[in-house]
Amino acid sequence: MNFIRRAWLSLTAKKGRSILLILVTSAIMLFVLAGLLIRNAADTATANAKASVGASLTLSANRSQAFKEMKKSSSSSSRPTLKMSSVKLSDVKKIAKLANVSSYDVTSSTTVNAKSFDAISTSSSSNMPGGSSSNSSGDITVTGVTSTSESSSFDDGTYKITKGRGITSADENTNHVVIESELAKEDNLSVGDTITVKKSSGSGTYKLKIVGIYKASSSSEASSAMPGQSDPSNTIYTSYTFANTIKGSKYANTADSATFTVSNPSKIKSVKSAGNKLINTKKYSLSTDDSNYETVKASMKNIKSFADKIVWLVAIAGTIILALIVILMVRERRHEIGILLSLGESRWKIVAQFFTELVAILIVSLAVAGIGGKFVGNKLAQELQSQETTTSTSMSAPGGQGGSMSGGRPSGGATVTAGKSGGTPGMMGGRQSSSQEQLDVSVTALTMVELGGFGLAIIFLSTMIASFGILRLEPKKVLIE
Repeated sequence: MNFIRRAWLSLTAKKGRSILLILVTSAIMLFVLAGLLIRNAADTATANAKASVGASLTLSANRSQAFKEMKKSSSSSSRPTLKMSSVKLSDVKKIAKLANVSSYDVTSSTTVNAKSFDAISTSSSSNMPGGSSSNSSGDITVTGVTSTSESSSFDDGTYKITKGRGITSADENTNHVVIESELAKEDNLSVGDTITVKKSSGSGTYKLKIVGIYKASSSSEASSAMPGQSDPSNTIYTSYTFANTIKGSKYANTADSATFTVSNPSKIKSVKSAGNKLINTKKYSLSTDDSNYETVKASMKNIKSFADKIVWLVAIAGTIILALIVILMVRERRHEIGILLSLGESRWKIVAQFFTELVAILIVSLAVAGIGGKFVGNKLAQELQSQETTTSTSMSAPGGQGGSMSGGRPSGGATVTAGKSGGTPGMMGGRQSSSQEQLDVSVTALTMVELGGFGLAIIFLSTMIASFGILRLEPKKVLIE
């Protein structure tokens, strides 16, 4: 094993050459490590997105089928009406028991008129007929939910409980209500007070106990009412059971829609398929919403693809560079090689000596790359992610603007889908940016082992390429020269 001793003597005798090789190899390993770190971080971020971003299934009336039925029943003497079926809670509970369904939220909405207090009226500055606007079917919108914390507006921070508490599943079959802060301020209402509302059609009054007050996080939410619509501050939240009570006895144990949170977004198709077997697909439909997860997944896929390109391009370039350096070393050390060959040293031991020298250089370079790799990886990851976020935002902006018109507030019999994973499809544009996974670039022992494997492969190929020159050398000819 004297070739190992010769390798050590060569490295220590030629310190300048050794330092140069360390610098070149360190630079190659540094960029390979940066690529590996970004790729591994993208994989981790995609895996985390499955648990943190989530996806949802929405069970609601089958609108396309309802339109077909409306056209069939239409006649020239009367105007056809669209009949939408309410969702049965029994079907909701069946789907909630499926694998990968972590939670669900049901929504039931209607409108009433304020009796013991005044609803906020919105005046329009446009030239449309009428100065003030109010909803013809009721000036107060009642949004019944399973829990306000599960509602998209509260989950994404658009609404926030400022006093008291929100609606929970414990509020089922009660008259508890959460009102908006502007409505509470205008009517001098606070937590614990009782308000009275009356049906927007027919007779009947209801007393509601205020258990919480919420506030919109932005002024745009409070000023998004369109002419002819009730002011957004007139939206109150109750349990879905109370909303059904206002709507009538035939709506008992039903909901306008139900949203199921799927814990593993990659399983959303299988959950939807299993759910469709439990419902009447002619009356109801299950729609998927995994756009948050797909956005993160696509973003991370692009970053991972770029990182893979960095790894392979640097590895190929590094192999070529090191091969050229070793070839130059062979040319420089022809006399040394000729003497060794003339003394009977085998050619493979001479090749092994060069390989051993590069392995020693690699060990030092790995230490240098390990120290600086995280810094370089973080900088590259931040730049790549900022570009991906900018691209995603610009692509989703039109959808986000279009979806914000509704603001998540129904009027009359409109349906709002509330759920942790994003709410209505039109509102997804505003929630995507908050779901971007941050790249956690950290150097682990496994990453260093992987980097070492790449380094060994690079120096092995470099040595093999350069060894052709050693194998062709003839000791007699070298010594005569």
